[in-house]
Amino acid sequence: MRMDRVRSTGRVSYSPDLPGQGSVSGLHAGLVRSPWGELFSQLISLARNELLLVSPFIKTQPINDLLSNLQQREVDRDITVLAVTNLRPESVLAGSTDVEALAALSRRLPRFKLIHLPSLHAKVYVADDQAAVVTSANLTPSGIAGNLEYGVAFTERRVVREIRRDFEGYSSLGAEVTAPEIEVIAQETIELRKAFIAAEKSIRRDAKRSFNRLLESANLRLLRQRARGKTTHAILADTILFFLARGPLRTIELHPLIQQLHPDICDDSVDRVIDGVHFGKRWKHYVRTAQAHLRRTGRIYTDGNRWYLAGGSH
Repeated sequence: MRMDRVRSTGRVSYSPDLPGQGSVSGLHAGLVRSPWGELFSQLISLARNELLLVSPFIKTQPINDLLSNLQQREVDRDITVLAVTNLRPESVLAGSTDVEALAALSRRLPRFKLIHLPSLHAKVYVADDQAAVVTSANLTPSGIAGNLEYGVAFTERRVVREIRRDFEGYSSLGAEVTAPEIEVIAQETIELRKAFIAAEKSIRRDAKRSFNRLLESANLRLLRQRARGKTTHAILADTILFFLARGPLRTIELHPLIQQLHPDICDDSVDRVIDGVHFGKRWKHYVRTAQAHLRRTGRIYTDGNRWYLAGGSH
């Protein structure tokens, strides 16, 4: 199975170069069927400079395999690895994500970067500009080998670069979690699991209150990650520019896109300020303020109906 030998055949078909895969005309693309562990290993092996991992759930076994691959090829000290995930405490508590695996990446890879993106659902894996896999599979043992998953592998460099650019753009709107903060979250997760077990076993209200306090603390920590170094205005302004770069939009069309990308900031059920960043009910007001500022500074404009990126086509 060779990702760099996907051929264009003019139709979806089976290819002897990609057993169990298919080839799609004009895109140098192959269909990815379960199990796809061998293909994932090949994808990692293609990466020498940059590896992008986008997955809401991340578990220890695939990360150990990845680290072993990078170390064996002696690229672990130099390769840039960007992981984009959703660190919701509820997911971590349920065992969907192993924070310890992320901590291992941080300890062993000097050029590792972790981004928390609350709205993340996509699963995308990119090796340099050599290959990309867009799939339904999380970076978990079940996602790679156990579940019925499906996806597409691309080796057309133009397409691979575009996929990478898209998700680097999304990651710029998330919150970077530093190495020390990953360690704190890992330790906090251990305490949270202990409290959860105690609360499940106990009918005492104080045990349940203790667990709820720890859970709220974990959620607040993530919100502080989102707030670090940026104001509400800056986050929303960057997001407006991100979406308008794709084409003109009405305000009524912008709102659901922004809320989908930032569900924590645009939460209609709360109203609070954390480290200067507003989370909750007034988010549409702050979107309008960001639009007005971008208009005054000449970065966007409106024809009275839609908003446009300055310099783009009308």
